[in-house]
Amino acid sequence: MAMADQGSAHRVAIADALARELQRQGIGGADTEALAGAVENALNQPPPAEEGKRPEDLNSTNDD
Repeated sequence: MAMADQGSAHRVAIADALARELQRQGIGGADTEALAGAVENALNQPPPAEEGKRPEDLNSTNDD
């Protein structure tokens, strides 16, 4: 249950920050809960697959 509470608190914090920023910019009527959900989903996405090679993986045959 603590994990759900932590996620909920995180979402509320995001929604509050978005609401403050939208108010600062004079933008009204935005659905901050939906925006918070979108931000949370974006932050929870797995990182993109790494492309290329690290310098330590290069040698004279694959450094192009």
